[in-house]
Amino acid sequence: MSSSSLRSFEYLESLPGTVFNKLYKQPSTALAIFRRMLPHLAKSFVMALLYISHPLPVTDLESWVRSDSRRERDHALNLLERLHVLTATANPGQPRAYSLTNPFAASLRLALTGGGDHKSFGVTCSTSTKDVVTIAKLDEFARKQWEGVLGYMVGSTGIDLADADVKLSQAVKTLLQFGGLVETKNRKVDITQDGFAFILQEVNAQVWTLLILYLENAEQLGMDSVDVLSFLFMLGSLELGQAYSKANLSPTQTQMLADLGDFGIVHSPSPQSTYFYPTRLATTLTSDAGALRSASVGFDSALHSTSGPHNDVNQNRSGFIVVETNYRLYAYTSSPLQIAILHLFARLSTRYPNMVSGKITRESIRRAIGMGITSEQIISFLSTHAHPQMRLKNDPVLPATVVDQIRLWQIEGERMKATTGFLFKEFVSAAEFEAPCQYAEEIGVLVWKNEARRMFFVTRHEQIASFLKSRPRKGA
Repeated sequence: MSSSSLRSFEYLESLPGTVFNKLYKQPSTALAIFRRMLPHLAKSFVMALLYISHPLPVTDLESWVRSDSRRERDHALNLLERLHVLTATANPGQPRAYSLTNPFAASLRLALTGGGDHKSFGVTCSTSTKDVVTIAKLDEFARKQWEGVLGYMVGSTGIDLADADVKLSQAVKTLLQFGGLVETKNRKVDITQDGFAFILQEVNAQVWTLLILYLENAEQLGMDSVDVLSFLFMLGSLELGQAYSKANLSPTQTQMLADLGDFGIVHSPSPQSTYFYPTRLATTLTSDAGALRSASVGFDSALHSTSGPHNDVNQNRSGFIVVETNYRLYAYTSSPLQIAILHLFARLSTRYPNMVSGKITRESIRRAIGMGITSEQIISFLSTHAHPQMRLKNDPVLPATVVDQIRLWQIEGERMKATTGFLFKEFVSAAEFEAPCQYAEEIGVLVWKNEARRMFFVTRHEQIASFLKSRPRKGA
């Protein structure tokens, strides 16, 4: 299961069964769950049970799987039950049996065979020749909008990432802050540790991360979370380059179009237009077709773009960073977003039309660590995007001296941590020491203890003092 599938699965698993019953009434949702969330063995079980009118005894189902694959079988069955796709029945005097839940089975059959007027796969509409938006334009729109989101996150580097055509709404900025991806200090936006981890993800995982944040916030925006989730699954089933009508959308889904347009997931030619286009970010929501290492490095590769200011396809696909043993860094890129990410943890000194150079220094690493970025994340980023020549000549890819020093620079700040508190000592007996020490641990104020020397350190003393006063004195 890819990271994007795992992220969406974790959210779905937290939903109650009643929500699944509503979701599975839409064929597009049932098909998306089947395609995206299930491993091959689980899909085989579903297809085998899909047209069986009676529950299948567990002994018959187990006979389909080899004895040495029992672990995979149990995992598949457990996954199906957690997604409320499969239900187990146990009648008196009969063996345990499995059957598909009715909403899911009926919707999946409808999705596979067609028919009905459910319109859960969108309603296509025709547009005049002059109003047609080409796939190339949709790709460019999606790239600009998504890089606008990532550019806002790394904008604290001081590098100008502003694009006159990209204007993020306040709702998007609030969502990024709500999700802990950025934080605002003195009106300045700084990326967080979670935000840097977000930057390193593949595009689909990044999109699902933001969409799940959107889902978790849906009720506060006056939206129906089931309606929101159904619409997202529907977007994943649409065809790239095809226009779809807004007429059959619910008020919640119509409101979503404006928000998703800020992310580059859908494109509406104008707020008054009666149709919209899904971009590649939408059509790959329920598939791994567009999975990338990261938007900043592989977006052009995913969009199959061969022209434009961000055209570094071959470089991006294979890596673009060279790191030397003297901590010098060379990045063969002209992308402002990539340069801004590098500036988070390196001191860049020279910029050429297709390359930047700089150095990894103690100050630059300490600055990154102060923003919450870890040494392992920096090392992972450099390794993931290392130039092919480094992969060919070096094993490991990065110089060991550089890797070790980056870790040591982080450890420097972790050698000592000051904690304000109070030290209790000079207890007469072990019993007199153990009771307040245990009480301090129970109320969550204990920081350190030394049983041999009968002393302990706490962050607050009021409750401990009251506890000691309440205890009867020895010999009283």
